[in-house]
Amino acid sequence: MVVQWSRKAQAELKRAYEYIKSMSLQHAEKVKNDIVHHSESLAVNPERYPPDKFKIGNNGQYRFFVLYHYRISYKIMDDVVLIVRMRHTSMSPLAY
Repeated sequence: MVVQWSRKAQAELKRAYEYIKSMSLQHAEKVKNDIVHHSESLAVNPERYPPDKFKIGNNGQYRFFVLYHYRISYKIMDDVVLIVRMRHTSMSPLAY
């Protein structure tokens, strides 16, 4: 399997990076690299995290994990794990 990021998720990662960078470039790099590295490890075992309860009508394809107070939602497809959303945990969750 391969891991891909949706444009929306890429924009959310960039926005988080820019925000953290305004306080600490070193911390911004660490958070970004850790999130990317963690998401790429999903290619090996994408079902290790629980189903996403905020996905309407989720049949188990949509899952999530939390890292550095960011909730990363992803979809398991035949040969791709698609990162669909990244939101800070302090934000109100949205059904999608």
